[in-house]
Amino acid sequence: MLTNTNGRWVLAAQYFLYFGVMGMHLPFFNLYCYELGFNGWQIGTLSAARSIVLIVFGITWSVLADRYQRRRSIYICCNFLSAAIWGFFMLTTNFYWMMAITMVYGVFYAPLISFLEAFSMDTLGRDKKRYGRMRAWGSLAFITVVLVLGRIIDLYTVKIILALIMAGSWVQALVSLGFPLKAQAPNLSFGSGLKRLLNLRVMGFFGCAFMMLVSHGAYYAFFSIHLNKLGFDNFFIGLCWALAVGAEIVAMILSERIFKRFSYETVLIVSFSVAVVRWTGLWIIHSAVGILALQVMHALTYGTFHMASILYIDAMAPAETKTTGQAVNNAVTYGLGLMVGFFISGALYERIGSAALFGISALIACIGGSIFTIFVRMLKRRPLPQPQND
Repeated sequence: MLTNTNGRWVLAAQYFLYFGVMGMHLPFFNLYCYELGFNGWQIGTLSAARSIVLIVFGITWSVLADRYQRRRSIYICCNFLSAAIWGFFMLTTNFYWMMAITMVYGVFYAPLISFLEAFSMDTLGRDKKRYGRMRAWGSLAFITVVLVLGRIIDLYTVKIILALIMAGSWVQALVSLGFPLKAQAPNLSFGSGLKRLLNLRVMGFFGCAFMMLVSHGAYYAFFSIHLNKLGFDNFFIGLCWALAVGAEIVAMILSERIFKRFSYETVLIVSFSVAVVRWTGLWIIHSAVGILALQVMHALTYGTFHMASILYIDAMAPAETKTTGQAVNNAVTYGLGLMVGFFISGALYERIGSAALFGISALIACIGGSIFTIFVRMLKRRPLPQPQND
């Protein structure tokens, strides 16, 4: 177990670098594709293809890591290979080649975040309710990058993100070598642990979490493009992303207080409700002040929702399937959920425009939240678990 101080600092650095790179990719890579002349269908398809690969190989690598207790070595290997493969994006602007690179890159990028979440649960031990404070390092990196990068792109060109992402990925790979070694042996109880993980309560949660992330598809794929078409510059686009993550950081810093006071289901239901309000707002509000106000809601639509999800799955997963539990959660939500959201958004963008996409997102979040509320009431005599103390 990574309980030493060095392990915690390496983990914090990995969160910082992982989400720093994401701060370059998420707001601006689709914008880069848009400036290359790709249409909405092509942009949505690229994003969705990436999600498919993340689903399949995120789970595959995690099962191997749990079955053979090789989480550290697989994590380091995937870091180095994904960093190397990203460089090929700098050699082409052809859609089909970019699709191929996206899929190969995704094979090795896929397990990184679920492995990080599993490492985090191991590292924190009895302090799991403070998970948000560790995860806040990633959000801090994201907010810093989007603020600075928006101005850099305005001065130069959006193509600069390709080189910056490659540099950040190589630094992350090198830092990953700092994870301490741990004596490990094959776990013979993995099969029974997997059966205990995939119970009715967990499967019901996965279904509702899937709907929540489907509703985020338009936001992650077309929010920057939406602002661009409204006439806002790249600095404002970066500011919007940064404000959202700033609100997320506040929620994460307060994670211990939040989960001491409120149950998981309460936090999740509130997150669904705020998502409906936020997406509806982006549908009808086009003013700078209004959009900035809506971005503050990211603290609940992502921040609290994400923390509750990670802690819930850790509480439900047997010790021998911790990595797999986080991988399945990530695959169902940020993999399958976003993939469906990307496909829907990409297919409808040319027909209805970016604003109307957020109206559809609000409807999807409303359906998911309603189902989850009913699910909670059905199981109200079975209290949801709290983070396990190791």
